[in-house]
Amino acid sequence: MPDPLTERTGLNAGQRRLRAQIAADTLWSKTEDPSAHTAPARAAFNDRFEREVDPDGSLTSAERARRAEYARKAYFARLALKSSQARAAKTAARRTAKGGGSEDAA
Repeated sequence: MPDPLTERTGLNAGQRRLRAQIAADTLWSKTEDPSAHTAPARAAFNDRFEREVDPDGSLTSAERARRAEYARKAYFARLALKSSQARAAKTAARRTAKGGGSEDAA
C-alpha cells in the first residue's frame, strides 16, 4: 500500500524528516529567546491539567495547582509505562523472530 504522504508531497519519509529538520534548525537559528518562543505552548500544555482537575473553576488557585501537578505526574507516568510496554513487546518480537525462547530457560 503506497504511503499517502509520499504521494501527496512527492517526498519519502526520510526526505520529509530532513525537510522538517531544516525548518526547525532555521527557526531556532532566528530565535533570540527559545524559552520565550515556546512559553505559550508550555502554558497551554500546563493549563490543560488545571482544566482537567478543576473544570468548573471551584478550587482555590493553590489547590488547583497542587492537583494539576499530580495530574501532570500521572500523565508522564502513563507515557513511561506505555514506552516500557512498547520496548518489551519489541524485544519479545525480536526474540520470537530469531527463534529464541525465554531467558528464564537457563
